[in-house]
Amino acid sequence: MSRFFGEIRQAGYVVPDIEAAMDYWTRVLGVGPFFYNPRVPIRNYTYRGERYEPHNSVALANSGPLQVELIQTRNDVPSMYRDFAQGGRSGLQHVASWTENFDADLERMLAQGFKVVMSGEVGERGRFVYFDTEYHPGTVVELSEVAGPKGTMFRMIREASENWDGSDPVRPFPDLQKL
Repeated sequence: MSRFFGEIRQAGYVVPDIEAAMDYWTRVLGVGPFFYNPRVPIRNYTYRGERYEPHNSVALANSGPLQVELIQTRNDVPSMYRDFAQGGRSGLQHVASWTENFDADLERMLAQGFKVVMSGEVGERGRFVYFDTEYHPGTVVELSEVAGPKGTMFRMIREASENWDGSDPVRPFPDLQKL
């Protein structure tokens, strides 16, 4: 548990080939099932104060309470993911804390001197920010809102991992509009 961010709930890996990464995690590590979205619809995306239209593929699975996120960038839009990959790295890029009190937690982090580098929204009440905390690879911190449909989806993904028997290892993302 971080005394600044709370419980780390997600480990985010930037990978060059998301299909190969899902295969490795499910077949070799036995983690799954993965819920895959080849083009995550990110709204209001900004990187260093500028707006862009990213195209990222994302796969999510749980190993106990920890969510594993696999990310592959599909275009050259500026992002912390792209910077990580262009630095010759792949693997753990960030850890995330989840919150149902996004505004209050973000205000608290900003008051402590943390600076937002990247932000956006996935679905209703699914805001996220990445702070300028990368002092070595894997130490970027994300604050992720999980109060609405995104929180319901994350719960469904965790529940699917409980007693998973290895069948149907890659599944589509649940439709956030229907949650």
